[in-house]
Amino acid sequence: MANQKPKKTTAKKSSNKPENKKEVVATPAAKTDSVKPSSKGFFARKCDANENILTIFKSSKIWGALVGELVGTMLVVMLLLTLGVQPLYLIFAIIGVYIAIVGISGANLNPLVTVGMMATRRMSAIRGVLYILAQVLGAWIGLIIVNAFRLGSGTASELPMMAEISGDVFWTVALVELLGAIVIAFCYARGLRFARKSPVTFALAVTSGMTLAIIFGIVITQSFFGLMDSFIFNPAAALMYQILPTTAENFGELAGLAGLALLAYVIVPMIGGVIGFFISDIATKLSAGGYSCDDYDCEE
Repeated sequence: MANQKPKKTTAKKSSNKPENKKEVVATPAAKTDSVKPSSKGFFARKCDANENILTIFKSSKIWGALVGELVGTMLVVMLLLTLGVQPLYLIFAIIGVYIAIVGISGANLNPLVTVGMMATRRMSAIRGVLYILAQVLGAWIGLIIVNAFRLGSGTASELPMMAEISGDVFWTVALVELLGAIVIAFCYARGLRFARKSPVTFALAVTSGMTLAIIFGIVITQSFFGLMDSFIFNPAAALMYQILPTTAENFGELAGLAGLALLAYVIVPMIGGVIGFFISDIATKLSAGGYSCDDYDCEE
């Protein structure tokens, strides 16, 4: 009996050891499997790969997101139509809008941001199209509300208009719109990392980009070229600013001026939005994890 007891204990030890080893080995395997999706290529999809026109409406969340984009863009356009793009205190009001909407839809509130999200595969094509439609509709509703108050007050105040585009000023306006859109899209892309954890930080990052773009536009258009009301950095809001001409000597000239206005205030900002998002992605890829104090041999 005394000889059998050690055999039982050794048998238990030998039977337990392999089981422990298997458990230890299984844990890293599970971790490596979870890491694999993050090691995709530069142009890999960053959103739900299964989201398409057939599946997007199966979730009720899309309706809340569209309502958020509509209401948020409506508020932004109402602020722009009443305060204009130049007063910097406008930024404080827009911060509140972004904080309120980011948890609902991500707070694009600007077609140039949505197009940049689509181009960098952060958003599916169908969601991006729906977002843009909601933004344009929200901007139109904002115009109707502001116009109703204007007409109801009995005042003769006119709604703001953008500068008329001609061959002389087209390249100046287009360049300002392009560079301003790049700044806004870049800051939005950098702020996305704080969107869920800290809506306030996200809103500050986005509106800081807007502030930089506005200051940049004021310095170039007014100080250097003497142009007033010649930038807005939001294609949906630009359409509500009556960018399309209504009079011309003939239909050909009218169509040409309308094409220049759409190119400068709608198409060019969207191109800038794509560039800004790609610059952010390239910088993130090259930084390989971000800034580290060790890169400069400095003390933390």
